[in-house]
Amino acid sequence: MTTGQSRSKRFAGDTGINVSFEFFPPKSEKMEKTLWDAVRRLEPLSPNFVSVTYGAGGSTRERTHNTVSRILSETTLCPAAHLTCVDATKEEIDTVIRGYHEIGVRHIVALRGDSAEGAGGKFQAHNSGYVSSYDLVAGIREIGDFEVSVSAYPEKHPKSPDFASDIDMLKRKIDAGATRAITQFFFDNEHYERYLERVRAAGISIPIVPGIAPVHDFRKLSNFASKTGASVPDWLARRFDGLENEAETHRLVAAAVAAEQVLDLVELGIQDFHFYTMNRADLVYAICHLLGLRPHTHQAA
Repeated sequence: MTTGQSRSKRFAGDTGINVSFEFFPPKSEKMEKTLWDAVRRLEPLSPNFVSVTYGAGGSTRERTHNTVSRILSETTLCPAAHLTCVDATKEEIDTVIRGYHEIGVRHIVALRGDSAEGAGGKFQAHNSGYVSSYDLVAGIREIGDFEVSVSAYPEKHPKSPDFASDIDMLKRKIDAGATRAITQFFFDNEHYERYLERVRAAGISIPIVPGIAPVHDFRKLSNFASKTGASVPDWLARRFDGLENEAETHRLVAAAVAAEQVLDLVELGIQDFHFYTMNRADLVYAICHLLGLRPHTHQAA
């Protein structure tokens, strides 16, 4: 591990770090403003791409499409649309895929998806739908020349019986045409290191991009983590202990924690990172600044 001083020297110029950002489609005018404030704030950092999520049970299909379309037409960003298998026929999903292709989207994040119950809910394939994420990936690749990202789980998917089964599922998605995997968020980098060793040992060579979740609200994130199978280490809880009513200090600690996590992964040779923004820009922007990323001047007209 390097010191803060040597890290500063290393990342003073071209960082070598590539980032992508994840947003979710808004469901009110107020949330719409928050989203677009975040998009505009983060756009100058020139991420590799930005992704827009797809709600549980396919509940945000139209809003996801509208958000992706607007990003494509009004910004310099390259959008990736999330898509799931839940509660839709193959014909319905294929129509969505073709619609994205027609407007110029060439990157889809293909997920099995959550039921309408949300994270942790039981998945039930539609009788006339895609049966799983690998089936969806194959369908996407048949329709167009899309880049397809899929999910990966450093602590294994909560429904997987073991890591061997979990990695076998990832291999099936790659065999179907997946070109990148983005991980579930994690806080202990050792989980990612061990997972990457397992993945490479299984002959998987596609990029396994770490998913980074800045801690906007420690209590809420801890509750969500418990539903998705992501562990929250004791050391992280101690970092935020007593900060429930200290918003500014909480943000400062959160920025430092995320930047430290990324820099430690950079020491392992990792260069690509995917940030779960929660449609809030300031904390993510501060983290990227700590990592040495600076705004680019080119903007959409």
